Amino acid sequence: MLDLTQTPVTLLLLILNIAVSLYVLSCKPALIDRLAFKPERILKQGEVYRLVTAGFVHINGVHLMVNMITLYFFGPWMELTLGTLGFLLLYFGAELTAHGLSLIIQRNNPRYAAVGASGAIAGVLFAFCLYEPFRLLFLFFVIPIPAILFAIGFVAISIVAMRRREAGQVGGLAHEAHLGGALGGIVIVLLLDPNVLPRLLDQLGG
Repeated sequence: MLDLTQTPVTLLLLILNIAVSLYVLSCKPALIDRLAFKPERILKQGEVYRLVTAGFVHINGVHLMVNMITLYFFGPWMELTLGTLGFLLLYFGAELTAHGLSLIIQRNNPRYAAVGASGAIAGVLFAFCLYEPFRLLFLFFVIPIPAILFAIGFVAISIVAMRRREAGQVGGLAHEAHLGGALGGIVIVLLLDPNVLPRLLDQLGG
């Protein structure tokens, strides 16, 4: 059992995500629309708060559970590795790159909307992959796969899914956010800990 008292940022993020999402889903479902990431509202109405608030609401309980389980397992490891400030920069930096890429790609789609912490969590997960490329991750919580192969497959699937998405399509997974968060996580960790790259290359070459 992880001791989350040693990783206060991860603990706080878990509490905030769960509390806000459950409150919105059970008491104020109309807030999903108010807090969601919507490119048109951000670009035309200046509602930049959506770049952050969208990460704290989820569309249903399963969506929330999957994201929080992933954060629970990988957040503490990264917080202990990067420290409190470094982990904060990683999490929210990845959320901003996730929504930044979505904003660029979906800027002309007035129907596009997205919620959930998966962009930020993709950044945390990919940061972990840089440190532990051969650690086994469990796809769908069942299938073991090395972290490096998971990362490669994740990027490939996200790119293919984005290219197949029809213009103006709504619903489905926010592949742009996942990819943007993953790439953001990599860049942020390389900036925070430049030594991670030579260590990664040593592991891959060894």
